This record gives sequence, C-alpha cells and structure tokens, in this order.
Amino acid sequence: MKTHFSRFLFLLVLLTTFTALAAPKPKLKKTALAGGITVGVPEGFTPLPDEGIAAKFPAPRKPLAVFTDRAGRVDLSVAQKETPFGSGDYGLLLKIYKASIQNMYTKVTFLTEDIRTINKRDFIVLEFTSEVADTRRNSNLAPIRKYQLVQYAIEGKTLTVFTFNAPTEEQARWQPVAQAVMSSISMK
Repeated sequence: MKTHFSRFLFLLVLLTTFTALAAPKPKLKKTALAGGITVGVPEGFTPLPDEGIAAKFPAPRKPLAVFTDRAGRVDLSVAQKETPFGSGDYGLLLKIYKASIQNMYTKVTFLTEDIRTINKRDFIVLEFTSEVADTRRNSNLAPIRKYQLVQYAIEGKTLTVFTFNAPTEEQARWQPVAQAVMSSISMK
C-alpha cells in the first residue's frame, strides 16, 4: 500500500511539473518607453489614446503609457512622479503603499507583498485583489472587483509605477500574463 501511494505521489509531482513546463508562455512585445524603460506588452494590447487615458485614468499627471486589451477591460499602465524617497526607503515604502491600497478599497486581499530584484533593479511588488462596494443607502450596484499587480521603482528622484489590472473573474487567465509583464521590465 505504501509503495502504491509513493508511486502515485511521484507520478502526480511529475505530471504537475510537465504541465507547468508545457503551459504556454504569454506572448509579449518588447516596447520601449521614455526614459530608458522597456516593458513586454501582451500580444493584442494597444496603446490607449490621450482621450481614452483622460477618461479612464483621471489624474493631474497623465501616465507615461497605457495599453489595453481589445475589450478595454484589462490595462497595463506606467506612470512617473517625483518622490522625496530614495531606493534605500523600499522597506518603509512597502508599508506605506500597502496601507494606501487598503484605504482605497472596501476590501483587499494581498497575494504578494515583497521587494524583488528584476533585471538588476529592485522593485516593491504588491499583488492583490480588491473590491469597491457602493455603500450608499438604497443602492443595489454590484461591487467592482479587480485583480492588480503593481510594481514600484525609484531612480534618482523619480518614482515609476507599473500597474496591471484585470477583472477578478478573469484573474486565472491574466495573472500569468501580469507576472510575465512585470518580469520583463527593464530600466536603464
């Protein structure tokens, strides 16, 4: 009985390993942005025009670039702003950004909160699902649920923020793509 279980376990591990290796890698197109930033943009994503950026990302400072899928439901954005912090502050900034995200949404579940080195550059990495519920009285609007992977990097006095977001119900499809995109980032 014990050897059958051991064989079964071995075959299960072997099958899982081959399945993971056989899974198709997301197709990304290496795209150069301003400031020596290169990012892999998922196949089928297109740049959002200025009018689309203004409507979808209303902010005083326009993102450096926004790419969206054909349906306009999944986005990759890159934004920059000045920061008084330096690369030695990543530990503190991880806590600040996590708290900020928790305050922005009704409910947040963190999947990853880390500082990682990707292509010789340190990044703060926050991966999470979020929910915004309409708490107004007599409102029966469904909550908005998103899967998001956000990476932050500091170069000099500039903070660069990379954000990939998709509807939570499509997380299984887009999470490997988001992770591949974030692993492709290069900053010179």
